[in-house]
Amino acid sequence: MQGGPWARPLLTIICFNTTHTLHGTVIKSTGSWYLVRTDEGECVECKVKGNFRLRGIRSTNPVAVGDKVTLLRAEGAGNAFITDIDERRNYIVRKASNLSKQSHILAANIDLALLVVTLARPETTTTFIDRVLATAEAYRVPAALVFNKVDDLNDDERATLDYLEAVYTDCGYRCLRTSALQGTGIDALRQLMQGQTSLLAGHSGVGKSTLLNLLVPEANARTAHISNVHGTGMHTTTYSECYDLPGGGSVIDIPGIKGFGTFNFEPAEVAHYFRDIFRLSADCRFNNCTHTHEPGCAVMQALADHQLAPTRYASYLSMLDDKEEGKYREKNM
Repeated sequence: MQGGPWARPLLTIICFNTTHTLHGTVIKSTGSWYLVRTDEGECVECKVKGNFRLRGIRSTNPVAVGDKVTLLRAEGAGNAFITDIDERRNYIVRKASNLSKQSHILAANIDLALLVVTLARPETTTTFIDRVLATAEAYRVPAALVFNKVDDLNDDERATLDYLEAVYTDCGYRCLRTSALQGTGIDALRQLMQGQTSLLAGHSGVGKSTLLNLLVPEANARTAHISNVHGTGMHTTTYSECYDLPGGGSVIDIPGIKGFGTFNFEPAEVAHYFRDIFRLSADCRFNNCTHTHEPGCAVMQALADHQLAPTRYASYLSMLDDKEEGKYREKNM
């Protein structure tokens, strides 16, 4: 299949000579070096050697946690060089924050993307939620929502939680309520992750590190308090790493995400990645309806009839504007 955000890149090396070839999975990435667990169970520190050609997508990090890679290592050497990446089954990608024409791959070969969100302290906006879910849909990554810190909600916030849970459940997404501090919902989360490679994603401060420490005690992930000034979280995870789950499976922890600019989406494709809008669009008068102004638009009618959540439609419109140059540069986040 050619083009579209689902196109999977293939990474190859120009030239490199060695005496020993290994194959394994990237389990840690600092941006400058990688830790790879070989198929034989050895953990090897690696760097990328030579000039890589990336087909299908321009990325600031051509190698991501979860990638299956080939290594070349000289006899007697402790470290190695990554020379090739297997074709990815799927991956999660966003627009690079400082290079708007490039992407940043969060993780590869994922069975389940868990988006950890909080309604306050810090707030996770529905726009952010919908962007992550639409991207997961586009790149064929199953996704679920983890509403964390449910112990820290007032009555109005709890009513908002009830509403959002109903919206996303109706879209077909699994929703869990957790309190990392009180242990609420942790058993259900463990059960959902069992035997799978899961990704933990979300803003800084939503409790990802505390959840990770409950799921994998030996991870010893650093935690931090929320800023009293801005109500936002502070980065405690500075690199991406994959941990083994007790009882089977693994979890990939990544640094907190500020903004989520979509990458390589064409306007005509965006509605396909909103499950509710795509379902409604089957009844539109025109098969190329953009759901913005056309007569006989079933999506706009559903919005008027309160059958489509206004937040979902607002997120859809926002993603239609993602071609704007520099929209997601770091200085604007």
